[in-house]
Formats: sequence, structure tokens, C-alpha cells
Amino acid sequence: MSIDDTAQEFAPLTAPRHDWSLAEIITLYRQPLNDLLHRAHAVHRSCFDPNRIQLSTLLNIKSGGCPEDCAYCPQSVRYKTGVENEGLMSCDQVLAEAQRAKASGAKRFCMGAAWRGPKDRDIDRVAEMISGVRTLGLETCVTLGMLKPGQAEQLKSAGLDYYNHNLDTSENFYSSIISTRTFQERLDTLQRVRDAGINVCCGGIIGMGESVEDRAGLLQTLACLPRHPESVPINTLVKVAGTPLAEQEDTDPIDLVRTVACARILMPGAYVRLSAGRTEMSDSTQALCYFAGANSIFYGEKLLTTENPQFSRDQSLFERLGLSTDPSDTSGEAHTAPNV
Repeated sequence: MSIDDTAQEFAPLTAPRHDWSLAEIITLYRQPLNDLLHRAHAVHRSCFDPNRIQLSTLLNIKSGGCPEDCAYCPQSVRYKTGVENEGLMSCDQVLAEAQRAKASGAKRFCMGAAWRGPKDRDIDRVAEMISGVRTLGLETCVTLGMLKPGQAEQLKSAGLDYYNHNLDTSENFYSSIISTRTFQERLDTLQRVRDAGINVCCGGIIGMGESVEDRAGLLQTLACLPRHPESVPINTLVKVAGTPLAEQEDTDPIDLVRTVACARILMPGAYVRLSAGRTEMSDSTQALCYFAGANSIFYGEKLLTTENPQFSRDQSLFERLGLSTDPSDTSGEAHTAPNV
């Protein structure tokens, strides 16, 4: 296939698709990087202001003691990582952190708890936090593990905007990373969230030893959902001593850029969030990811239990790249994203 033929086959789309084949995505991923970036940036520019980054803050409201065996996670009770098992924070503590996040420019406040799934009494307490954060004028997101029937509706009633529940990797590679819950159970929680009318935040992790086919499989599952996730976090493995993946080889930064670009093309209306692993990324790698379609980050010193870049470093990079993070900045109005 010639470059011209490739450009013709992967001409930018104005409407999202939900019928991507695995072969199509692998071909997209493996094409010359310049062609992939050209396509991804064209899609990004047609759906969003290419010079604006959405800021979210992530707060660990309950850490450690999780019974799951996710091979990457320092919060699993099965691994000796030094993470302490701490109870659920009080609502007042959470609201104080949310206020600080808002003052620093956050638009969305995300709350994570290390549970396999919340008990009903936990839902009641988290619902109080959600309502309080909403009164501050922030969007709300929680990640609490698997949801039982009726729990998503309770969170929706409290005003929840987004629920995060990552698939992590492809269905084929999934059992190599997690054995304590199935891939289908993750999909079931996503369906409960969607049925309750809550926006879906769902992505995965690269660098866990998966193949290109596995990365394509993860993206295919997300892109072929009846409605694309509104937010797609792309994480790079953070290697934590004590976890089974602590000695995993480093991820090639170009693989990250390719993954971000493919996510942008496959899910044009979604916010693609550059998430875990940014501390180890060079400014050049991040710049390429923003060009490829990443338009959201978590900022602050911590991502649950792992380090995150200092906000001053992010601000410096954004200034050098000419990127805006101020939701009130109307110097370049965002385009209307297609229905995801």
C-alpha cells in the first residue's frame, strides 16, 4: 500500500465509528508515524481546540488493603509496597482538598477508593462527598471498583458526572495481569454506569508486557462500545517495588504516542487523558502526545499513590507550547465534538 493509499483509507472522519476491526486498528497503529500524527491531529483539531488542556485532580479517598491482585497496583493487600491501609476520608477533608484543587485551576475533581467494590454504606458516604464537591462548581468523578445493581443510580442521584473504571488491557492479555475479576465484570460495571446516565471514563495501561495486538484490542473494545467513553485515560506503567511488574522493561515513548494517536482517531469526541507515568516522560514526549490528541491531564503531586509531575513543571511546559488550561479562556473556542 502506498502512502497516498494509506492517506485515502484513513482520511479524517467527521462522525465516530463503532465497527472498527482489529486488523484496521493494527494497520493504523503501525503506519509511518508522520502519517499517523497527521491523521490524529486533523481529527483532534476538527473536534477540539487543539491548544487547550483540561485539568483534573485525583484524590485517594481510601488507600491500601484492596483484595484484588492487579499486577501493577501498589494498593493490593497481596503485595508488600509500603502503602498503608487507611480508612475512608471524612467529607470535610475531601471538600477541603477539592477547594484547593479548584483554586489551582481544576475543572474536574476525581476521587478514588481502593475497593474491589463499595458496600452500600460506602456509597452513602461517597454520595455526600459528590454532592459537596458539586456545590463548589467542580465536575465530579469517582473510581470505586465494581458496582452492584442500584449503586450507579445512587451515585447519579448525588450528582456524579463521571465514573472511572479502566479495562486496563485487551481481553486476551487480561488474565496475565488480573485473576480476581473478569474482563466481563469490568464491562458489566461500565454498562451499569451508562444505564444510570453517568458519563464513562475508561482507558488502560501500556507497558505491562502486552503486544501491539493487545493495545489494539483494548482500543477496539473501547471504540466498539455502543457509546464511546467520554474520557479515555492512557496510562504508562509506573513500576512499583513489590509488585509483579516492578522489573518490567521501560515503555518506548513512541509506543505511547502511537497509542494516544489511535485513541484520538478511534474516539474523536472523547477527552484523551495523559495519565500515570508522566513523571518519567520527557517534555518532548508529552508535546508529541498533545499534538497526537491528548487534551487532558491529572495534575498535582500524587496520582493515588504514585508520583506526578509538579504543577510548576506542567505550567512551564504549557507556556512553552502555547497551551491554555483556563476553562474561562475563550481565546480559542473549542469545536463541537461529535456525539461519542
